[in-house]
Amino acid sequence: MVAQRFGAVTLLIGKLIRFGIFLLFILYLLKGVNTLAGYNVNQIAFFFLTFNVIDTASQFLFREVYRFRPLVVSGSFDLVLVKPISALFRSLMGGADILDLIILPPLLIGIFLVARSLNPTAIEVFYYLILLANGLLIAAAFHIAVLSLAVITLEIDHTIMIYRDTFNLGRFPIDIYKEPLKSVLTFFIPIGIMISLPAKALIGLVSVRGVFGAVALGVMLLFLSIKFWNFALKRYTSASS
Repeated sequence: MVAQRFGAVTLLIGKLIRFGIFLLFILYLLKGVNTLAGYNVNQIAFFFLTFNVIDTASQFLFREVYRFRPLVVSGSFDLVLVKPISALFRSLMGGADILDLIILPPLLIGIFLVARSLNPTAIEVFYYLILLANGLLIAAAFHIAVLSLAVITLEIDHTIMIYRDTFNLGRFPIDIYKEPLKSVLTFFIPIGIMISLPAKALIGLVSVRGVFGAVALGVMLLFLSIKFWNFALKRYTSASS
């Protein structure tokens, strides 16, 4: 028990140190130029904090995805399927990580303080909150797709790491990337819509049409991912059969 508590505290401290080091890196990066892709220091910090809120919230909510493969390989997924609770809900949100929950309040406080310096209007704050929720919706769609692939191929570790590495490109505004990478991260792999668009909305760079378009994309991706999950379940071969 003592070892588990020590490990949890160490992991939490490591997360905070990592976050602090990267924030200092951003400040150092902008020290000489003051802007990056047309955004000032406070705006870049807001992009970074928004990235971390979506990343941490998705890690907290969807942590069970990282433990899904052993269920399929061992046959324990059979027991999940016969229970009255939704197998998708159990596989996606059945094991929240309390350490990520602890990190969320300081991040939200940081977002509030930085957002105040940007002087957003009430409608811009509303757009930001809507698009922030939409970012989590798209993150859920990605994780459901990863679960579906795991059911079909028994492979999840590499797939989720590819998602994580691609997601990390959203630490900065996608405006810093050149074409065609910028378009790929906006439309094909909607990292920009997940992360950059909410921050842009609070800065006042997103129209109501852009908000509706982003939400429509998020709902569509969630719908398609659930369809893919249902398809994967039809292809699932029980370990006991």
